[in-house]
Amino acid sequence: MEVVLDQEHAAQWTYRGEGAMNLVLAYSGSSPAYIGKVLRIQKVPRNESNPDKSLTALGLHERLVWKETEDIVSSPTRELAGHMFLEHVISPLLGSKFVDVGKRVKVSREFLELVEKNVLSQRPAWRVDASKVDTRCDSVLILSDHSIFPTGIQEGEPCLCVEIKPKCGFLPISEFIGEENRIKQSVSRYKMHQALKLHGKEISSFSEYDPLDLFSGVMDRIQKSIKDLFSSPQNNFRVFLDGSLIFGTLGGIADSTNSVIQEAFEDALKDVIVGDQGRRTDSFIQLIAETIYTSGVMERLIKLQKLDNLDIEGAIHAYYNIISEPCKVCRELGEEKVRDKYTTLHSISLDESLKIVKNFLIGTTAKDCSLMMSFKLKKEGDTESTYDSACFIDLDLKPFENMQEYYEKDKKIVSCYKQMVKSEQEVEKN
Repeated sequence: MEVVLDQEHAAQWTYRGEGAMNLVLAYSGSSPAYIGKVLRIQKVPRNESNPDKSLTALGLHERLVWKETEDIVSSPTRELAGHMFLEHVISPLLGSKFVDVGKRVKVSREFLELVEKNVLSQRPAWRVDASKVDTRCDSVLILSDHSIFPTGIQEGEPCLCVEIKPKCGFLPISEFIGEENRIKQSVSRYKMHQALKLHGKEISSFSEYDPLDLFSGVMDRIQKSIKDLFSSPQNNFRVFLDGSLIFGTLGGIADSTNSVIQEAFEDALKDVIVGDQGRRTDSFIQLIAETIYTSGVMERLIKLQKLDNLDIEGAIHAYYNIISEPCKVCRELGEEKVRDKYTTLHSISLDESLKIVKNFLIGTTAKDCSLMMSFKLKKEGDTESTYDSACFIDLDLKPFENMQEYYEKDKKIVSCYKQMVKSEQEVEKN
């Protein structure tokens, strides 16, 4: 990490987008070392109750969970532990071809402060209210910009890039799911979460997208899922042309696609998709669906997601075994339910508990990542696909101490969805 980005470099990095944990900046300068690169800069909540949390190493219990990976355990900060997690856990599981590990570069506090000031006006207001750049970090992650080709800038070869946030692609079959939560085994987590988001006014309309279609391996269902993402992109679907956003939103949640947005997208595709006006979007959707169907990328991802084989309703008990505290969940559920179902989980060994929580956290990472697929122009005489590469991004290390939070959120999602269904049924009766 000998390179240092200082305040004089700040103006060369422009806003590309953000998620809950990181700000993404793209390089707009002329240095060959950074052309075709993006920075991932860590954020912190504005109301952070423990401001030094991200700067400290992993806690005792978290080090136990990752004890088999020395580079994670010995990392001096959480952000470095996250990088080691990506390199030594996720990359081998997904395949190094599909994971950009990147490298860390040193940055000055002045660089981070100026960057935050420069991009403030481009960030969605609700993101600004929720989080800020963590100016105490001394390094950031530099990665390839998958929305452009490394040589594309010099050669003028256009790059069409699609970013999809697939979400969880399977229905849980865990025996530890409570009777009152059986709906989880027939309705996808994403569909249920839509009800909670709608209730909390995070979204303005219910999306028809269902990850079960995207992960189905059936061409018609995959195509339907892409159409549904296009109709209601929210923060799950974006399209870039040569690094510039032509569909979706950078850091917020996009509204449903209306005729004006669709026509603008049709027009943006005119130099990269062959077809009559009004037909290019259909060809684009077909291209994405065929690529997902033939590439096998979703099969790789769902394998990781399914490492969470007990669901949070099972994994939470292993969490309490690890921290050696009386299980709050068992106390809430009552003696009869605990005796019938969860006693076995509280009698397993520490190593078994660690494995359950570790697999749950890896699965949770895989359920929350994004896929970027790049396409090149098909030249005359080409018989090969225009598909160039696929890469998974946003593969963050999930905090061990969030287990109880995951459990509570799961309860909220199920409860809100069941309430919505009940309300709809009552309306139908009347």
